[in-house]
Amino acid sequence: MKESHIMKIHYGTALAAVGLVAVHILMRLTQGFAQSLEYESVIANYRFLPYAGLLEIILILLSIHGFNGLRVILLELKQGRRYEKAVSYGCVAGMIGLIGYGTRTIVMTNMGMI
Repeated sequence: MKESHIMKIHYGTALAAVGLVAVHILMRLTQGFAQSLEYESVIANYRFLPYAGLLEIILILLSIHGFNGLRVILLELKQGRRYEKAVSYGCVAGMIGLIGYGTRTIVMTNMGMI
């Protein structure tokens, strides 16, 4: 994929994440801050499907944006075909791992396993 396309994805995920994190913060403001962090409240949020979906989308957007940013930083440190491939594949693997673990947490909590 061309670097210009990757950077467009990077900018798009940043804009989408800012909007969705703003929605997330506004939803947290409907309760008192301390109350929104209580265990029962957090579990209730994960079990509410629309909100759990919002959290999943935020997880995906921030993972893509964050690991792409890390990839760009690492590619600026050193160049070379093998190094660039290793960094790119490593960042994709890290991103998939983080999304997988976060999704697992959301699904397990939603199903009542936690």
